[in-house]
Amino acid sequence: MARYRLGRARLGAVLLALTPAVDLVLLVASAIDLRGGTTATSWHGLAAVYIGVSVAFGPRIVAWADARFAHRFAAAPPPPRAPREGPAHARAERLGWYRHVLAYAIGAGLLLTAVAIVADAERTEALRQMLGVWSLVLAIDLAWSFSYTLWPRRARPAGC
Repeated sequence: MARYRLGRARLGAVLLALTPAVDLVLLVASAIDLRGGTTATSWHGLAAVYIGVSVAFGPRIVAWADARFAHRFAAAPPPPRAPREGPAHARAERLGWYRHVLAYAIGAGLLLTAVAIVADAERTEALRQMLGVWSLVLAIDLAWSFSYTLWPRRARPAGC
């Protein structure tokens, strides 16, 4: 908004650059809370998931939103549409899953680090449960994403 509605491109760039600071604050707050003796909850687990997703998908999400905002408010051309069928669609789905794996690796690393630092199985049960649920989601996403490679979505005939 600062970039297009207010005409402040530099301010917009600064705000975008500060986005990782939110991740850092969240990470530090969760670490302090756990080191202070708090029993981990699903909120601590979601913090790790958020950080992983933010790092892996954040630049892509920002670029997606920026292109649409520029089109709507700065007379930029419409952003290209994502492929909806065929090999290009299958490739896009696979690339999305690879990003999910990166997010998982980062988030799982944070979850396992927190479990190791706290070193109390009772206090970190929620973190291990979060890792289990996310592992299941990753497996489902694998099946979904690669299904388009095995069975590509066909183009619909004109008029349908």
